[in-house]
Amino acid sequence: MESTELLYLEDLNILDADAQVLDIYTENNINIVILNRTSFYPQGGGQPCDTGIIESKSSTFVVNEVKTENGIVRHIGIFVNGFFNKDELVTCKINKERRLLLSRLHSAGHVIDMAINNLDIGWKPGRAYHFPEGPYVEYFGILDATKKDLLRKDIENESNNIVRTSLKTTLRFVSKQELMEICGFIPDYITNTNKIRVIMFGNFGIPCGGTHVVNLREINKIIIRKIKINQGGIRVAYEVDA
Repeated sequence: MESTELLYLEDLNILDADAQVLDIYTENNINIVILNRTSFYPQGGGQPCDTGIIESKSSTFVVNEVKTENGIVRHIGIFVNGFFNKDELVTCKINKERRLLLSRLHSAGHVIDMAINNLDIGWKPGRAYHFPEGPYVEYFGILDATKKDLLRKDIENESNNIVRTSLKTTLRFVSKQELMEICGFIPDYITNTNKIRVIMFGNFGIPCGGTHVVNLREINKIIIRKIKINQGGIRVAYEVDA
């Protein structure tokens, strides 16, 4: 079976989309639907999955979880009425409020990256957690404990200065060499050399496969909750204001 086409990768505006059912099966009493393409984001990259429904003319499938396995996206959930047939045409309908929240959180994490870069703090990006429950971004570098509070305020102020620029988010697909020129560093997890997806806020780029706001003003406001040392890294905990 070919890999599932991920529609959100090349178009941040896609929420609902038509698709074709390739397979339906049950695993541990849980229904799994495989489509030829999807607008649902599968959990990964520090971002939780989308939820929503998949509908045909006579059936409705509630999507509670979305995962990727060997390039195949598994839509996991329950049929509330009817059942799909193989090759049937269906429509993916994402929970738009959840998608917007997750996109705001993910974009906010990258805005913090941009703010730290603008402030010339000298930290190197590490892992990130963009879930609604306690989002954070981590860095490698030096933290002066006596200046944590001042640094927290500086990062928060610069982050919100960036949000207020209302920059549009754009996408680029670049080679590994171009990535070095755009981003200044190449994360260890990137192994391919061509068509690397980069999220651009103005001239600032970061390799990322997640979902994002179309315009930074959609983030509204970023609050830096605290900065602390965590297992050798520097953790910046944040949230977005409704």
